[in-house]
Formats: sequence, C-alpha cells, structure tokens
Amino acid sequence: MNSQPKRSNKTLFILLLAFVLPVAAAKLVLSLDLYHGGATNKGALLDTNLNYQALEIENPKPHLWQMVYLLPAKCEQQCQDSLYVLNQSHVALGRDRDRVSPVIFLQPDSDTQALELLQIQFETAKANSKIANVFSNQPVIIVDPLGSLVMQYDSVIGRDASISQGKAMIADLRKMLKLSR
Repeated sequence: MNSQPKRSNKTLFILLLAFVLPVAAAKLVLSLDLYHGGATNKGALLDTNLNYQALEIENPKPHLWQMVYLLPAKCEQQCQDSLYVLNQSHVALGRDRDRVSPVIFLQPDSDTQALELLQIQFETAKANSKIANVFSNQPVIIVDPLGSLVMQYDSVIGRDASISQGKAMIADLRKMLKLSR
C-alpha cells in the first residue's frame, strides 16, 4: 500500500516540473536580457513628443501622411538622390499614394533651383529654426496625419544606398498605412 502513494507523488512532481520549468526558463532568459525582440521597421523611431505643434510649425498637409525633407542651402548629389528617391517612393506606393504627400521644407537659403532642375513638383512649406535642428543631418522623416514625427531615415551616400533606403521607407509606410485605416 505504501508504494502507490510514492508513484503518485513522483507523477505529481514530474507534472509540476513540466509546467514550472518552462516558465522559470522564460523568466531567466528575459531577466538576463538574453532575448532581443525583433523589430520589423527599417527606420529609426522618433520620440513620441516630437510633433509639429512642439516644433511651433503649422502642419503643411493635415490629415495626410507625409514624407518630409529639408532642402539644404546647396543641393549636391546626395540631396538630389534623396529628392529622387522621395518622389519615386511616393509613386511606388500605388493606390495608397493619395494618403501620402511628399513635403519639402524650405529655409530662406535653400537651393530651390535643385527642385526646378529635377522637374519634380513637391509640396513645399517654410521651415523654422526648430525644425531645421531636427533635420540637421538631412534625414527623411515620416509624419503621421496628426503631425507627429514618427520615423527617421538618415541620409545615405550613393544612389544604390538611396534606392535601398527608399525601399525600406516604402515597406514601413505600407505597414503604417495598413494599420491606420
């Protein structure tokens, strides 16, 4: 009679171990920071408090997603590549193109001849010093319909790198557009 309770204790112990061990292992992996969750976005997420209102600038295209770029004083090849990719990314959005607007911020010393040279029509807006500080390293920034700056794509050198960046921007924009319907 004594042998039967020992078996049930052993079975109970194995059953308890089967449920507790995975939970303890998961807790250990997470607490030792051994697990790094995957991110599917290609661009860098920006601070949630960064928006047009905080930068004291009017939203140039309210109720639309925006791909924003600050035109520098001298638009060299890197700048021209960024403008080209910005336009091509907008075209590549296809049916979602009406929900997104490329916007170029201009300062008094911006090289507007570059826009004329490329023969691309962009929506333009005047930039203030606060937004110029955000765009100090010439990134392309995605802005949501409420005016929050969401994601940044740093400036890259070379046409191939710019095209790769454009593809990444399209992928991220499509995900955000899908989630914001």
